[in-house]
Amino acid sequence: MVTPTSAKRESAKAHHQAIFSAATYQLEATKAARELATQLDREEIGFVLFFCSSGYDLKALGKEMKQAFSHCDVMGCTSAGEITESGYAKSSISALGFSRRDFQVSGMRVPLEDFDLQSAQLCVTSLIEACQSNQKAPINTGSFVLTLIDGLSPIEERFLVTLDTALGRLPHFGGSAGDDVNLANTHVYSEGAFHTDSAIVVMFNTHCPFEVFTTHHIESLDSKLVVTHADCNARRVYEFNAEPAAAVYAREIGIDLSELRPEIYALHPLAVLIGDQYYVRSIQKVNEDLSLDFYCAVDDGIVVTAMRPGDMFADMESKLEAIVSRVGEPELTLGCDCFLRRLEIEQTMTRDRAKDIFRRFRLLGFNTYGEQLNGIHMNQTLTGVMIGHPPSGTSWAAPYLNKKAG
Repeated sequence: MVTPTSAKRESAKAHHQAIFSAATYQLEATKAARELATQLDREEIGFVLFFCSSGYDLKALGKEMKQAFSHCDVMGCTSAGEITESGYAKSSISALGFSRRDFQVSGMRVPLEDFDLQSAQLCVTSLIEACQSNQKAPINTGSFVLTLIDGLSPIEERFLVTLDTALGRLPHFGGSAGDDVNLANTHVYSEGAFHTDSAIVVMFNTHCPFEVFTTHHIESLDSKLVVTHADCNARRVYEFNAEPAAAVYAREIGIDLSELRPEIYALHPLAVLIGDQYYVRSIQKVNEDLSLDFYCAVDDGIVVTAMRPGDMFADMESKLEAIVSRVGEPELTLGCDCFLRRLEIEQTMTRDRAKDIFRRFRLLGFNTYGEQLNGIHMNQTLTGVMIGHPPSGTSWAAPYLNKKAG
């Protein structure tokens, strides 16, 4: 999604703020919601998006957030870590407020079960009609969609493919809700309460330039493993190459079975090749029968490739700088950042370097159990949208060139 160079220069010269950020480290629900409301106390905010630790009393927090932001819609999800103006955070809430002047936002919660094409079409039609009531730009070229999904649901892939069909050319991305890496219960938030087995679908219509993207630093080792026994619904692989999956995986990466743990999975992921792009399928855990549970569905007959991490920071900077050249300096980069990337950064003690890059591109958001782009569910990526500054002096930007990232 790009604007002409002249529009970018005009925007860079003079613009008003379109997106506001807030964060709280208060652990008590009432105090946390009130602190966020104080930081986002602006009449022009029409929609609030937030990401929170699962350590909060979610029932209480749900009610407090609804009361604190009674003047606008509020949606969000639990996370595996938050990204604030201070970089990576834990036991906190990161929130964003979008101005009515620059964004028309519509969102809804949908149950994951029985989400068929008819349900998807009704959802998309409802979102479009709500945005058309006060649209800021043409729907087809000035809109993107965010999805937040129960991160422990085994039917994320089916939901995403169905929604992608209904959305057509509209770009969409998102993240799977987390629970501070407890792998017990993940939630999405809408209408004053937290929900499981659900997804949040939010359409943003704006005259700000934007581009939806995904990037990862994982490189192929050209070593192929064939899934010969799997339970796709449980996201469990029993065998690679007709041998116990964990034993094959450990042998492939050159370590003993007893050494397998989350830190190892982050440094030695697997991926599937779709077209000319690798999409990571990260391991969640090893089971007693030596099967492997994944964060994404993996089915019989799929060929996965052993991978290794490259230079995460060079990859991030290169990708984000390229987008800046097209949309201008960012008002916000909303990021869905896999928690395994964060784990790798923490292992290599490079949090300060990550913080510098996040600050440079104003990257805020959350750590996920999976990332989504245009119907594809993946892991170990940074996926999101970069939004440029609003145009000055007019409510409509110059024409956009719309295309889905991929």
